[in-house]
Amino acid sequence: MQMDVVTEKILTAVGGFLELGMPVDAAKELERLPPEVKNSTQVLKVSAPIYHAATAWEQLETVARELVKREPDEPGWRVSLAFAVRRSTDIASAQTILLEAERQHPEDATIHFNLGCYACQLGDLEEAKHRIIHAIKIDSGFRAIALADRDLEPLWDNISTGL
Repeated sequence: MQMDVVTEKILTAVGGFLELGMPVDAAKELERLPPEVKNSTQVLKVSAPIYHAATAWEQLETVARELVKREPDEPGWRVSLAFAVRRSTDIASAQTILLEAERQHPEDATIHFNLGCYACQLGDLEEAKHRIIHAIKIDSGFRAIALADRDLEPLWDNISTGL
């Protein structure tokens, strides 16, 4: 769908508000969009981080499920879906989503990292270590993230010493 100039300006403003950490203002801007574009992929893409910031897990789940259908090769939408499902349903359901995503994206560090978090929260510390090590091998930036993620607190000593 081709976006008009006004719609593009609104979406730019939404992005700006999100960058400034102002999800409420971003959501207000989205309300100004014409109804015929509100279900477009471009609008759904900017809606997802708004719902995430607002902890609107059911709305994020709905949007992420739709984006997974529309852009199945984008692993980030499955991660967003799992994140929302974890909070609206349970960790085991979120884990199932990411295990399926892993088959399509076996070297996505974010998927492995989140699977590590889920394993840790479910008490499988060996699986969690394996996942976190793999995520860090793919992207070393995940070491610092792991040391700040409360889901991984039982592994913090191991992570700080190199697992």
